[in-house]
Amino acid sequence: MSLEFYFHPLSSFCQKVLIALYENDTPFTPHLVDLSNSEERADFLRLWPIGKFPLLRDAAEDLTIPESSIIIEYLALRHPGWTPLMPADPDLARQTRLRDRFYDLYVMAPMQQIVGDTLRPDGHNDPHGVQQAKALLETAYDMIEADMADKTWAMGEAFSMADCAAGPALMYANAAAPFGPGRKNVGAYLRRLMARPSFARAIGEAAPYIKFFPMADKYRALYG
Repeated sequence: MSLEFYFHPLSSFCQKVLIALYENDTPFTPHLVDLSNSEERADFLRLWPIGKFPLLRDAAEDLTIPESSIIIEYLALRHPGWTPLMPADPDLARQTRLRDRFYDLYVMAPMQQIVGDTLRPDGHNDPHGVQQAKALLETAYDMIEADMADKTWAMGEAFSMADCAAGPALMYANAAAPFGPGRKNVGAYLRRLMARPSFARAIGEAAPYIKFFPMADKYRALYG
């Protein structure tokens, strides 16, 4: 099997790529890496000195591909399946990239800032940064609420890379800063995403590790 995927199931960015892989039943060899293990970390750093997940290795092409969006585009180009995660039309592809970046930068990133603040030592918290992150999420939620008023998926009726990004971002963000009852379209979109077999499989594999998520109690209260 030429594709090897280095990841951790709990990582939202890794889940994003797993959704893309599972969506098209793309065959790959999984390598779950524990970065707290010195040997596994050293092996991973030899592949990608930056040391961040996710990472795809295509042995047949002798290529190492980092970054979730780049990995999914690579899969769409070199290992396409029945679900075209990137539209062939250049303008639609641009819009897909925009929505992908929107969920990464304006939902996933502020969520990580809020969650990360809970791990800071006493006296080193950043309440101003958390407030800014929550404000950004509120703005993003409102934009998604309007955008999803008459669509099934981020790009309309076709599931795409943008939805791969949206699923983990919205799921974790809802635990860190809940959508609230007034954002019915956002909640309905997340429920559709979570019911998608590819995403359901990814989050199911993450279940044994949820106890390590700093907001595990809030997560379980929402999703069981």
